[in-house]
Amino acid sequence: MAAERYRQRGVSPAKEDVHAALTGSDPGLFPSAFCKIVPDVLTGDGAHCLVMHADGAGTKAALAWLYWRETGDARVFRGIAQDAVVMNIDDMLCVGALGPFALSNTIGRDAAAVPGEVIAELIAGFADQAAWFTAQGAPLHLTGGETADVGDLVRTLIVDATATARMPRAAVVTNEAVRPGDAIIALACDGQAAWEDAPNSGIGSNGLTSARHDLLGADYARRYPETCAPATPEALRYSGPFALGDALPGTPLTVGQALLSPTRSHLPVLLPLLREHRSAIRGLVHCTGGGQTKTLRAGRGIHHVKDNLFPPPPLFATLQRVTGTAWREMYQVFNMGHRLEIIGDPALLPVVEALGRACGIAVRQVGHCEAHGAGPANRVTLHTPGGVEVYP
Repeated sequence: MAAERYRQRGVSPAKEDVHAALTGSDPGLFPSAFCKIVPDVLTGDGAHCLVMHADGAGTKAALAWLYWRETGDARVFRGIAQDAVVMNIDDMLCVGALGPFALSNTIGRDAAAVPGEVIAELIAGFADQAAWFTAQGAPLHLTGGETADVGDLVRTLIVDATATARMPRAAVVTNEAVRPGDAIIALACDGQAAWEDAPNSGIGSNGLTSARHDLLGADYARRYPETCAPATPEALRYSGPFALGDALPGTPLTVGQALLSPTRSHLPVLLPLLREHRSAIRGLVHCTGGGQTKTLRAGRGIHHVKDNLFPPPPLFATLQRVTGTAWREMYQVFNMGHRLEIIGDPALLPVVEALGRACGIAVRQVGHCEAHGAGPANRVTLHTPGGVEVYP
């Protein structure tokens, strides 16, 4: 039932049509890698390759617009810029790219609804991120961007970015070497990392269409119809019990703050790990779109058994309680507590734990890898609060 609710809100739960459209397209140099990797066509250097990636903040930008209209606080858009940057860079970290990175943004807006004040905060937010990544040791260069006035297409705004990096082919994390016996080590995405100035709910930038409509109340649909797809049935528009300023149970955050928690980058853990322990890492997965099923892409003939998952953070637990969504679907849509998985030698665990402690990020071994048949297909088994779920 929940999957049908997603579709009626204009969201494809698994993007089957997109994957079908990509059938037969060039998979790049390393088909199992988390991002597509192509030859270094700029220099012709056969020892190097290029990683180019596009992603964005999704419908979280429309929620930020609603929050700004309610509170007058335009600084919320700096978090949206962070979402767009981190969703790109952390994906690229999963193939071993450590920078320098070049990034360009694309902002589409209804100029009548989104004034220069908002654009200024977005641009400042991109500059903040460039400075932060560079200070962490992964130089990020902004190459400009495009702000398009497309009110006929976008009723509030959408914030996307494209990033690129050049790297040695020998340094690529291909995900092809994942093997039985490997540990699956996860980094929590909630809590408060050492560099964050507020607790993070862990929501990231996936599943926001469902989360905001299922948690926030119907009055927002009446006052801000531009934040809803016109075809969305009225019963599915902001059908939840909360206001933006209501306390989120089990946290010091309001519901609005939790939904708008900026996506956390795991660079401060991955950078030293990739530099010093690259040979022990056989796979890296960013559990974004597809949630905990994203691991299906790592390895060949592998059964990923996740039998020690983090407890669902309060935002996800509240969302499940309010909607009654099956746990199986919750783990397909949301990260449910961790967005970054390191797959490899079990001896990595104490190393990652030490890096996590230094960064204020919880770390645990959430599972392990087993053999799955003789063919290339993979399987994921999750031990959830509602029971054991097997994918596909």
